[in-house]
Amino acid sequence: MNPKEKLLWSIALPGFGQLLNGKYLKGLIFIVLEVIINVQSHFNEVIYYSFNGEIEKAIDHTEYQWLMFYPCVYFFAMWDAYKDAGGGKELYSFLPFVLSAYFVTVGLMYSAKIKLLGIMLGTVWFPMLCVIPGVIIGILLKKLLRKA
Repeated sequence: MNPKEKLLWSIALPGFGQLLNGKYLKGLIFIVLEVIINVQSHFNEVIYYSFNGEIEKAIDHTEYQWLMFYPCVYFFAMWDAYKDAGGGKELYSFLPFVLSAYFVTVGLMYSAKIKLLGIMLGTVWFPMLCVIPGVIIGILLKKLLRKA
């Protein structure tokens, strides 16, 4: 299978890419971590409220101390599945994943306070938008460091 396919399965659920790579213990650990963090942070409730436009309820139900673990586990599982499948061979190819995890975590910390165009996006939509600068800066930094 293609490394990008493993990456996409890891986006669906951390651990799926590892299972497809035959790394069963690692895959199971990522799935268990995802479930624990999801349950402890009330993330499914937060997603439900966010998708239904009840942003204040989503913010109120968020357990930030737990949810702040999620971006690192999520993006590391994506990187790991992609790398184990043969992707990410070029120098510094991990940077878009690392910087996305960082920007999403920081975005999560400020998500209850920041409005874009007067709209409160909350703990789901604002951190998701923070992936964009993480990927862009990660790609640019990767290119810059490879030239040095």
